[in-house]
Amino acid sequence: MQTAGGASAADLMSVLIFIKHICSVKEAGHRGTMSLGRNSSNDTCEIEDHVLPLLLPISYSILCCFGLLSNTFSVFVFFVHRHADSSMAVYMRHLTLADSLLVLSLPLRIYYHNKQGPYFLCKVVGVFFYINMYASISFLSLISLDRYLKIVKPVWVFRIQKVLWSRIASFIIWTLLLLGTSMFFVSNKQKNHCDKICFHFHDKGPLAGSVNLAVVALFGALFLVFIVFYVKIALRLRTVEIGKSDPNAQNRKKRLVLKTFLVPAIFTLCFLPYHLVRAPYILAQMDVIKEKASKQLLHNWNETTLLLSALNSCLDPIIYYFLSSIYRKTILCAIQGQFKTMYDLNRRRISINRSITEI
Repeated sequence: MQTAGGASAADLMSVLIFIKHICSVKEAGHRGTMSLGRNSSNDTCEIEDHVLPLLLPISYSILCCFGLLSNTFSVFVFFVHRHADSSMAVYMRHLTLADSLLVLSLPLRIYYHNKQGPYFLCKVVGVFFYINMYASISFLSLISLDRYLKIVKPVWVFRIQKVLWSRIASFIIWTLLLLGTSMFFVSNKQKNHCDKICFHFHDKGPLAGSVNLAVVALFGALFLVFIVFYVKIALRLRTVEIGKSDPNAQNRKKRLVLKTFLVPAIFTLCFLPYHLVRAPYILAQMDVIKEKASKQLLHNWNETTLLLSALNSCLDPIIYYFLSSIYRKTILCAIQGQFKTMYDLNRRRISINRSITEI
């Protein structure tokens, strides 16, 4: 009995030890799963994409299709059959180049959105996108400066209005953008699985965050100058007299105002919302803003307003249409199927500058 009892007690003790071991393993596994869910799982990253994986690829695909069509036509007008050069022609040519390159980056951005892609490739696509976005901002600003000088100070001719200086200015812009974005290839921090997801919310260190905030501040200063330009243009247009005896003078003046303020309207729509969101978004990436709900909201706003900035590549050809009679005549010939006339039109060496400033 005692031997049997001793054996029974030993068996019971073994069973209890085994059960305790199983429970401890399950508890450890649960803790590991929770930790993995916070740091490694794409579905449970601290900041989630929610509807963005559906909204952004569809929206970027639409922009890509329209952008490829419109910018291919713009490349034909400004590059294939080049007109007599002017400062405006140089800026419009570089703006077309920036828009075309941005559109060409969209397929990779669509494919790798919310995916763990090759880290270096995702970074190249992201940097390439921003280089061309800020190139578009820069050349739209130079176009606005050119129009400001021609309308407000029509008698004076500044160096920046000469072809050589406009080419130098364009070269400087591309150089500064390439050098400025090269520093983003230096860091290779991938602390967790979520940092490897392309175009997602990523933490930023003090240096990268400060550089991004400086870019936002620079855009703010540029936007204020932009507003000053167009306020002065508006004041100047109020005093313009267009043929008092002409019965259509009032309509012509309205068209002039529309053409003049089309650039700031598109510029403000596409780029201001993004930069208003950008500053607090960077602070969230630097963990200055710590609340998860605020970070989530800023991430959604950042991606949505970035979509607006990409829209600019589709809207710039509208600017060309209203500001350039050569562009307008070419596109009308294409719509009507008059391709020979369109080709002959673009063989003439007509100054784009003159057609843009006509009223």
